[in-house]
Amino acid sequence: MPQFLNTFKKIFQITLLVLLVIFVESSNNMKETKVLNDNYNKSIDLATMALKLQEDIKNDLYSAKSTFTGDLTSYLPTCPLCSGKLACLPKYNVLDGTETYQDISYGEVQIVASSKNLSCGSIVRLNNTKLSKDPVLAIVLDRGVLGNDLDLLTSDAGYAAYVGRSVVTYDVLRNGWQ
Repeated sequence: MPQFLNTFKKIFQITLLVLLVIFVESSNNMKETKVLNDNYNKSIDLATMALKLQEDIKNDLYSAKSTFTGDLTSYLPTCPLCSGKLACLPKYNVLDGTETYQDISYGEVQIVASSKNLSCGSIVRLNNTKLSKDPVLAIVLDRGVLGNDLDLLTSDAGYAAYVGRSVVTYDVLRNGWQ
């Protein structure tokens, strides 16, 4: 009889071991299936992400790198010391009435003269309600003023007189041709 009990005990242990292996294996499959289905209803809205990226880029384009205060005046391309050609390369001829420049990043912007404090190609945002209720964007394409002053190019003598001389605060959005 003891021999029979030992054999029965071993068969019982092997059966329990097989059942345990089957149970563990089946529970692993269930967990794996559950993990695979866990993200089933989650999706990524790529259009929203693209708009957010464009907004971030735009905000960086229009964030001030530095801010200055100086005098704002206006000048005509035919002024006594003016040649009609802008001082910064490629030395545009503005005798034809050109007052704006088409910038790749900022679109159509006004043209200003600056001292060498600002590099050619710098983009500035003029915060002057006399010019416009909205800030005016301008690009440095000419020289001829001192310090932090700016000189706005215009082809209209009446508008130049209207601008006169006033104190202006401006933000530098881009330093030179970047």
